[in-house]
Amino acid sequence: MNTLVSLAAEGKENPLIPPWPELVIGLIAFVIVFGFLAKKLLPNINKVLEQRREAIEGGIEQASAAKVEAESVLEQYKAQLAEARHEAARMRQEATEQGAAIIQEMKAEGQRQREEIIAAGHTQIEADRKAASAALRQDVGKLATELAGKLVGESLEDHARQSRTIDRFLDALEDSASKAEAGR
Repeated sequence: MNTLVSLAAEGKENPLIPPWPELVIGLIAFVIVFGFLAKKLLPNINKVLEQRREAIEGGIEQASAAKVEAESVLEQYKAQLAEARHEAARMRQEATEQGAAIIQEMKAEGQRQREEIIAAGHTQIEADRKAASAALRQDVGKLATELAGKLVGESLEDHARQSRTIDRFLDALEDSASKAEAGR
């Protein structure tokens, strides 16, 4: 600082302070350049900045709208997925119930067929027993007639008499057998 004071005291020009005419011309040139920039360049710069701001805000709005739409689609997807799971559970339940019903029907059908087979077997056994009883009755009657004919010494070939004798004999045997069973 001493050097500036000493230079001013000597009367010499200060190199840091320009002369007045240069200062006025520089100031006028600065105002002209500043005015030109303000008139021509500054609106273009502001226009570009405004376009960028609008583009950024539009992008943010689009991103926000896309996010809302994506969330909506996600909720719809979750709802459809839950509905599909519910439907699958319902179908599994129906299939289980149908399977149980089919099993019950098959058991009932098997039971019915078993009872039919048993009834048919009993019927067949009864028919076979009656046939065997009739055949045995005939054979026993024939043997009894031959034996009686040999004992008496005469032929008992009269068929009507033979049938009545055999029937009486076998009826007596059946009565004694049924009395013996009832006595047990």
